[in-house]
Amino acid sequence: MSEQLASPPAVEMTLTERGPAKTGTAPDEVVIAISPAFGDQMKRKTLHGLAHAAVIREFCAGIEEEQVKARIVRVWRSADLAAIGFDGAKLSGSGISVAIQSRGTALIHQRDLVPLAPMELFPQAPSLALSTFRHIGKNAAKYAKGDSPSPVPQVNDPMARPKWQAIASIYHIRETQFVRQGEKAVELDVEFHT
Repeated sequence: MSEQLASPPAVEMTLTERGPAKTGTAPDEVVIAISPAFGDQMKRKTLHGLAHAAVIREFCAGIEEEQVKARIVRVWRSADLAAIGFDGAKLSGSGISVAIQSRGTALIHQRDLVPLAPMELFPQAPSLALSTFRHIGKNAAKYAKGDSPSPVPQVNDPMARPKWQAIASIYHIRETQFVRQGEKAVELDVEFHT
């Protein structure tokens, strides 16, 4: 595994439910919408071994560097990334969300877009470094402020699909086992431990 892609040692987090997620009113917030099993039910690492806690910490850092607030919600109704991101965007005071699945695929979504048309999509989880997640957070915050940032640069690995498709499918199948149809998204507090 590349140094750039490796998580720092012993990065963990505690996620505590605060109750049903409400639609935000602050125009300076970005919702980080996580999938049903993210950081909790599965092995707490992305497909490529990045600690979920490190990923969330980088999203938050990127958002906060732009003087925007991050709010974390867990979407229960679906394991589909577009649905998670769309639900997060509807809950965000700015209308902007970052969404992530347990395997590490991510996107930036906007409330006014159709569910399957996010602003930016990051489908190759094995190619995403922690610095990429921080940049995703920064771009989401810039969109929340009304800016038009350049898209986050991505590595395109043509061998990612044949190398990782079976494992990614297993992640998704496992993730869908934690979906709770009809249950509303919940707001989460995060505490990091190193």
